[in-house]
Amino acid sequence: MASLNAVARRLIEPGMGILAADESEPTIKKRFEAIGLVSTPELRRDYREMLFRASAMKSFISGVILTEETLEQSAADGTTFRAILGEADVIPGIKVDKGTFPMPGTDGEKITEGIDGLRQRLAHYARLGAGFAKWRGVITISDTAPSKNNIHANAHLLARYAMLCQEAGIVPVVEPEVVGDGEPGTHSIERAYEVTLETLDTVFKELRLAGVDLSGMLLKPNMVTPGTRATERASVEEVAAKTIACLTATVPAAVPGIAFLSGGQTDEEATAHLSAMNATGGFPWRMTFSYGRALQNQALRLWRGRPENVPAAQAAFNHRAEMNSFAALGRWNPGLEREAA
Repeated sequence: MASLNAVARRLIEPGMGILAADESEPTIKKRFEAIGLVSTPELRRDYREMLFRASAMKSFISGVILTEETLEQSAADGTTFRAILGEADVIPGIKVDKGTFPMPGTDGEKITEGIDGLRQRLAHYARLGAGFAKWRGVITISDTAPSKNNIHANAHLLARYAMLCQEAGIVPVVEPEVVGDGEPGTHSIERAYEVTLETLDTVFKELRLAGVDLSGMLLKPNMVTPGTRATERASVEEVAAKTIACLTATVPAAVPGIAFLSGGQTDEEATAHLSAMNATGGFPWRMTFSYGRALQNQALRLWRGRPENVPAAQAAFNHRAEMNSFAALGRWNPGLEREAA
């Protein structure tokens, strides 16, 4: 069996990234409703199959984060999704948290649930072939948040989850997300930097206390950006510089890689920021993407649940994955978007 470090390194091979296809049923229901579709098991299956059979999976995607439904699901012809991913040499992963809920004693802050029974669930996922897992902790910014208690509580859960994953032989992807699109979403990039710095510092203190092998995990953080409704925007260069400074101050060199989430950014912004960071160089970990919406947006709009739209939707997904592959190598530029248009 491959070591945790070997699996982690496979997930962050040069030019490769992770597709986050782990939308909860309420989330994918909203996305389907936005294009006039009812979220049924069959349509969810067909949508995921459209993505998983795209050529980009072999060329630019190293791993896919699945849900419990998708990990055990089969395509319309009866082929399991795990087999389809295996043919493309893509590692299946699994979202293991049960979502975020209001944290008692706080003013609108969130805590992630799902730690109870996780050891048994991870053993089941490992038998099904899951090579990695993901747990998301959410940190909000407002006039009263985040509290130190909320940051610590989420960091502690991330560490417990990570240790249980490694016990089961599964690589933990640790996702502490400082959200930029929460309420009121008007915070500056400086405020985002301060909160992200404190959050990551606390997370790694908890990971060390729990005895997590840092060489057998990946980090999935937010980039340091202003709130989505902030009046002062930040340049690509400023986002890249602030994010790298924050990571350099908090993330140990033992961590093999960082796979960013794209929350609060447009598709092209997420690509541009990632490329600018990788073009800078000089850091000890490999940096790539673990995007959901920023890989799927255009493909979902083109697909609309119609079989005849699959080729156009797959072409859009392939393009976005290729652009982010360039970004993971620090080689993306806006001209590449225009050439492909």
